[in-house]
Formats: sequence, C-alpha cells, structure tokens
Amino acid sequence: MAEKDFEIKNDTIEGRNAVIEALRAGRPIDKIFIAKGDVDKTLGHIASKAREKGIVVVEADRRKLDFMSQTHAHQGVVALAALREYCEIADILALAAERRESPFIIVCDEISDPHNLGAIIRSAECAGAHGVIIPKRRSAGLTAVVDKASAGAAEHVLIARVPNIPAALKELKEQGLWIYGTAADGQNDLWHTDFTGSVALVIGSEGEGMGRLVKESCDFVVSLPMKGQVSSLNASAAAAVTMYEVLRQRSAQ
Repeated sequence: MAEKDFEIKNDTIEGRNAVIEALRAGRPIDKIFIAKGDVDKTLGHIASKAREKGIVVVEADRRKLDFMSQTHAHQGVVALAALREYCEIADILALAAERRESPFIIVCDEISDPHNLGAIIRSAECAGAHGVIIPKRRSAGLTAVVDKASAGAAEHVLIARVPNIPAALKELKEQGLWIYGTAADGQNDLWHTDFTGSVALVIGSEGEGMGRLVKESCDFVVSLPMKGQVSSLNASAAAAVTMYEVLRQRSAQ
C-alpha cells in the first residue's frame, strides 16, 4: 500500500496521511499510538499536533501496532477515533440544573476494559446519572467498542475526560457534591448510606480498585454486602448495584 493510501475501519485510523488528515479535519480522536523509538519526522509531527489538541499520545512497540492494525499497513501510527466529542464537567452539572435535579455523576478511576466501561455507561444511562467522568490516561475511551458494549447508551450520556481524577473530585466538591467511593473494605454499608443529595460515585479499576489519592478524596467509602465465597463483584456489576441504590433512594424522596 502506498503511503498516500489509507483505510479506516470501525474506530481505527491507520497510516500517516490518514491520521494527519483526521487531525486537520478536527475528527474526535481518543488516543494515538506511535511506534516506539521511531524518529521519523512525520511521526514526530503527528505527535506534536496531537498533543497540541490535548490528545493522548502513547508509544507502543510494533507488535502492538500490528495487533491493532486491520490494514496491516499502519506505517507506525494507529489512531483510535472517538465516538464523539467529550464534554466538560460543567456541561454535566448544567444538565442536572436544567432538569432541576441534584447532580448524580459517575466517576471511573482507570477502567481499562472497554467492555466494562461500556457496561458502566449503560447502567449510568438507565439509572438516570447526568454524566460520566473518565481520565485521559490508563483508561478506555469513548470508542466504537465501548459504544457497542454500552448497547448504544454512550450516544446518550455526557462523557467528560479529565487529566486528573483527584482534581476533578475537588472540583465536584467545590460544586457541593458528596464523593462516594466503592471498595471491598469500605466502612459504610451500601444499604445504610444516604445517597439522597448531590452524588459523585467513584468506581475503581478492575484490578487495583481506587488509587490512593482518589480514595483519600472520597467523603465516604462504601462496601457492598457479600454473602458468597468471592470477595468482590466485577467493577461494572458493582457499579450497577450501587447506582440503582442511589436511584432507589432518590426516587423515594
């Protein structure tokens, strides 16, 4: 395939010219993966332009790029297109105000599996959350895989992507929200926790749970009752159970 040629399938954009044109056109892009150690000027130009636009650039070895590639002619660069533009936290708060409801926001702390993120977004939409916040790095983004896993709910939920989750939680606190984290060792039992006010619900990563700084930013850390031999639920399942307890309490008011 000549360098000027390219192909776009699903949510990947492959090839140097293809990615350059996508950046020039302002197409929403979630992340750009560039071959590690490659000093090609064109790849350097792509990385520079992407960072100017606030797009995450990740260095990856060629085996990973080959695995991601559907054209097998990625030329050292693969971009993951975003389903649509991300919003700001202020947009989520504005939606709650427009609906005359206390804010209900889901915060995902490094949920890396796109199927888990999609499932969380689906539950958030069904439970009436006003939006979802995800970090720029070490997280799945708003891609076609996530959209499919959300059963299309990602088309209807505001998604904000932030550089730093603890800073985002501080911003939410300043706007009057209470921060509730979820963890197996949480001191607050789910059924006896008051969720009737303005709520930001933090869901920790699949393996490690919430990061230390994120956990320290929470006003409450909530645990789910466990009756079986397994100590915890999958992140998306725990998120769904907790969201619906929030919905139950808010609906009873």
